[in-house]
Amino acid sequence: MAFNLLDSVNNLFSNDLISKAASAFGESNGGIQKALSGAVPSVLAGFLNKAESKEGAQSLLNLANQAGSSGILTNPGGLLEGGGGKFSGLLNMAGNLFGDKSGNISNLIAGFSGIKQSSASSLLNMVAPAALGSLGKYVTDNNIGASGIASFLASQKDSILSAIPSGLNLAGALGLGSLSGIGSTLGSVFSEAQDHGSHAAPTMQTTARKTNWMLPLVLAVLAFALLLYLFKSCGSDTMQTKPADTVATQATETRPAAMESVRESIKVKLPDNTELDAYKGGIEDMLVTYLISNDPISKDKWFDFDDLNFETGSAAITAASSKQVNNIAAILKAFPSAKIKIGGYTDNTGDSAANVKLSQARADAVLEKLKASGTNAQQLTGAEGYGPTHFVAPNDTEENKMKNRRISVNVKEK
Repeated sequence: MAFNLLDSVNNLFSNDLISKAASAFGESNGGIQKALSGAVPSVLAGFLNKAESKEGAQSLLNLANQAGSSGILTNPGGLLEGGGGKFSGLLNMAGNLFGDKSGNISNLIAGFSGIKQSSASSLLNMVAPAALGSLGKYVTDNNIGASGIASFLASQKDSILSAIPSGLNLAGALGLGSLSGIGSTLGSVFSEAQDHGSHAAPTMQTTARKTNWMLPLVLAVLAFALLLYLFKSCGSDTMQTKPADTVATQATETRPAAMESVRESIKVKLPDNTELDAYKGGIEDMLVTYLISNDPISKDKWFDFDDLNFETGSAAITAASSKQVNNIAAILKAFPSAKIKIGGYTDNTGDSAANVKLSQARADAVLEKLKASGTNAQQLTGAEGYGPTHFVAPNDTEENKMKNRRISVNVKEK
């Protein structure tokens, strides 16, 4: 039987959990049940909306992986424990999903179901991580990436949209004219590369039939060229022979270069009227949004640098990366009460101990760079290298490994 995301999420909210939520929020069971009938498809429609771009699909995948690995699926009732509970780090996922439209969604569900706005907001903060957890389990079990998540959601679109109650004006809450076009471009941002592959295969096959007699010759030439390249490279610093130097494969980039063309440049305005050149959904955008929000502090909430690179196998920050570090320094200056910690991570390639050492050196380098950029040292609580841990993507492809090689910021105080 084919997996149905809507049914999977609905099944998490048992009658017992509904009763507990009703008691916790001071509402009737019927009110919570009706609110869920609007909240669950609304959250899943938010998935459809978010996955319509490469950046959004990747962000959704990261959130799903985080929720899926949290243990929430075996204990969804843990979300009722609030900010002091095990899953407190998941309670801001509705905000991550809907952005500034989150309040609109809560108001919509409250009006539709007759429960308090605060109850609707709390319920939405339960549904979002539960739904992301269900999605996260599916993508992990099937080992799919951002393009796969878009294709999967396209297959779920009809089921999701048909479940939205007729009295729920979700399109208006999302700022859309109608829901007819939501999810219409799912997967299309990934189709160009797929189309190139599907068109290239027949051509190569046809050529091979015509030139089978040349194949051994071509292979011999390629083999010779490869050997020549390897011999020439033996003396260079890109060919390492000592076991500990396998850490040098930890590449420089913290963001796939292929995303560059689809990223939207924006101006991030700070409370002191400084304007930063940044990217929509980038660390500056997300960090400032969080600092001005009422979201609680969480040790599990990290913001990844998305334009920070190092020299291969070293902790030397590239010159082009100074801009984003300076932007973070400007943000801390504009929020003088804020305090942050720097975390460094690698993928699972090479020696684990060496990778931990490298991640620590890189985190320290960013910390020192922030100090050199004029950041108040009191706002920097430290730096820690976690090495090959806390992965945000499977280490199955170079693109996914690049996502795991990152420097992140955790807010300790606002």
